[in-house]
Amino acid sequence: MSHQFVAGRQQLDALVRAIFVRRWGNARTNNASTCHIIVEQNILTSKPMRLLFFPPKPATMVLALLLTLFIGFLDYITGRDLALSAFYLAPICWGTWTVGRKTGVLLATISTAAWFIGDALSDHVYRHPLTPYWNALMLEILFLVVVCLLSAFQTAHYYLEETVQRRTEALQKEIAERKRLEVAKLQAERLATVGTMAAQVAHEVRNPLGSVTLNLDLIQKEFERLVGNCSHPPDEGRALVNDMRIEIQRIQRVIEDYLQFARLPKLRQQSIVLNEFLGQKLGFLHTEFKQGNVNLRTHFDPALTTINADAEQLWQALLNLIRNSREAMPDGGDLTIGTWRDGQRALLRVTDTGKGMTAEQQLRVFAPFFTTKKSGTGLGLALVQQIVTEHGGHVECESASGRGSTFTIVLPLGEKS
Repeated sequence: MSHQFVAGRQQLDALVRAIFVRRWGNARTNNASTCHIIVEQNILTSKPMRLLFFPPKPATMVLALLLTLFIGFLDYITGRDLALSAFYLAPICWGTWTVGRKTGVLLATISTAAWFIGDALSDHVYRHPLTPYWNALMLEILFLVVVCLLSAFQTAHYYLEETVQRRTEALQKEIAERKRLEVAKLQAERLATVGTMAAQVAHEVRNPLGSVTLNLDLIQKEFERLVGNCSHPPDEGRALVNDMRIEIQRIQRVIEDYLQFARLPKLRQQSIVLNEFLGQKLGFLHTEFKQGNVNLRTHFDPALTTINADAEQLWQALLNLIRNSREAMPDGGDLTIGTWRDGQRALLRVTDTGKGMTAEQQLRVFAPFFTTKKSGTGLGLALVQQIVTEHGGHVECESASGRGSTFTIVLPLGEKS
């Protein structure tokens, strides 16, 4: 019989997998078991099934009470020949499990009373007049013991479910964190290779660019000398030289970004009073904010004292976020920079009221070389993530198109912080 059951279950699982694959195409087959569980849960948690097995508490109490009276009536009309006393446990257990311990105690008392009334109305004669009372007392004690045991079992059952649920959630978070770390490790390995290549290419290109810039300076001086001996207007020649200089400077900035990303120096961590450090650094940007019509707001948590970090690299990461926020608000807006302490974590948050990002852009926002700007290398946020990761933290992004963006740097705190 067991072999037939196992074979039938295997056939059912195979059928569910076939339906799942046909419905979802090339999805992973190991999700078929999940689909099977969902199908069973949908059947058992449908509204008719819930009403059948788990009716409302008032209805449960009324039905349990009617069942108790019905058992008492049967016990009376059968003259105790069928010994139906044990069946009183059915409504008692039902009411206890569905409604609660108090309902179970009430049903136990009503069951004892029903048994006692039926016994008193019967023609049975005991040898001692106190025997019916003793039997009723023993029956009441038995019913109460069952109620207490069932209630304790239900409490343990619910506690076990909560424990399993908490551990399952913790396990899911751990799995998600491991996946994130694996992706970050793989990305770091790829970036290391790309960074090495970029550093070599940038090094080979930077020297010729310096030579070209020097020659442009010499050409401009020679051009100014020739113009002095000629009546032809020099504006066109000067514009060409300036355009070439601007393009070369742009290439040099790109090369510097590549080198900075590829050759990130080792951390020199030290104890930093974060709020004081940020206040000093932001003070140098007030003129820049005023020119860009940016309203700076700060919120520093006094509970956050010191952190262990590389001051220059941390400021470089924050400065990249500030520049991105400024560029997202070409007509000005509100820029909020704040710090918070969350247990043993330090949160550094930058919020702007700029144009925001779409969901697709958020997925690629930290990808190297991805940018939505006309002129940009796409390495700013990748560098931010790299710096924060080196500090043992991570960066979070929240954004809505047309409503602005929020970047949160999460860093671990030391035990003495």
